[in-house]
Amino acid sequence: MRLLIVTQYFWPEDFRINDLVEGMRSRGHDVSVLTGAPNYPEGTIFGIYKTNPEDFADYHGADIVRVPLIPRGQGYLTLALNYISFALAASTIGAWKLRGRRFDAIFVFQTSPITVALPALLLRRLKRVPVVMWVLDLWPESLSAIGVVRSRAVLSLIGRMVGFIYRRCDRILIQSRGFLDNVGRYAGTVERVRYFPNWVEPTFAGDPNAVETAPELAPFRDTFNVMFAGNVGEAQDMGAVLDAAESVRDLEDVRWLIVGDGRAMPFVRDEIARRGLCDRVILLGRYPAARMPAFFKGASAMLVSLKADPIWSLTIPGKVQSYMAGGKPVLAMLDGEGARLVEESGGGLAAGAGDALGLAANLRDLRALPPAERDLMAQRGSAYASKAFDRETLFSELEDWLEEARLAFR
Repeated sequence: MRLLIVTQYFWPEDFRINDLVEGMRSRGHDVSVLTGAPNYPEGTIFGIYKTNPEDFADYHGADIVRVPLIPRGQGYLTLALNYISFALAASTIGAWKLRGRRFDAIFVFQTSPITVALPALLLRRLKRVPVVMWVLDLWPESLSAIGVVRSRAVLSLIGRMVGFIYRRCDRILIQSRGFLDNVGRYAGTVERVRYFPNWVEPTFAGDPNAVETAPELAPFRDTFNVMFAGNVGEAQDMGAVLDAAESVRDLEDVRWLIVGDGRAMPFVRDEIARRGLCDRVILLGRYPAARMPAFFKGASAMLVSLKADPIWSLTIPGKVQSYMAGGKPVLAMLDGEGARLVEESGGGLAAGAGDALGLAANLRDLRALPPAERDLMAQRGSAYASKAFDRETLFSELEDWLEEARLAFR
């Protein structure tokens, strides 16, 4: 199949779409990627890309077509300009660069922003092929949940754009079954909706005991380490995480290790200092996904959190699958689908979103368990993830849906 993938984020940015492209290429598909200049999460164009952009024109045999965009910066205004600039550049410069090229289907990787689908829909008309969109973030509700947009009029306008996009997609894939009603409401039907969760990436699919602990964790080899890995944003409710850290200050051996970066990091740094938690909450910085198993190896438990909001209760953070496969118990502070998954798997303990005292209590309970029982909990989570989120099984389903959309379109 000749597949065009439209995504605002791509290698050397670190997103799951990178692995999907590699997987489709390994299955023999002819893959092209329409994307922008890499600038996530720092908000500036990557120096390695600016120096040698030609080094980033091919990824495992997939042709990468890049368009210019305004970097995301650090404020909401530059973020909005980043979203708009990619949609415009991909619809104009991108369409021009792809002129004369034929495809069988277009796949859209839709995290924020949903405007990434607009150039794909234009190309749908130009190329006369179906669009299959993978929805990982529900607009406009997520914008309201993190306080980016508060105006009801603006949210209503964005909602109409979402409906316009959904109704024109030939298939809509959702990362959580909890998305079904929301997507169906904007799309006008659930007939074209399919469940396509995040899979366990190859990086985390191996034996977690076969890797060496990251040397950066050497100072914490004798402590009980609660590790948060990934994006540090508004949705992750780091204020509540720090509340939990404060409430277990009496546990001298507990350390909270944050591996990652994001827009909320300045707030986190300031709060750690203000609360006097510098010796308990350690900011280790951002590292490539390939190194995460080595960091996971040095953790006692992995932490996932989301704010208390109805929209986040429908979401399953992609890190949950990685955490489970990584061979460590999961401590969750979230509602809905994510909490259900952690509890159903038997691979961790879940407190409600924003429930810092509940998270702290679960930490105390987990820490008090014999190591063998914690290991058993981790094994249950790993077994659940390998069965429910198998990469090859899910990629085969994706191939079926792409072919289904192609045949129906004709």
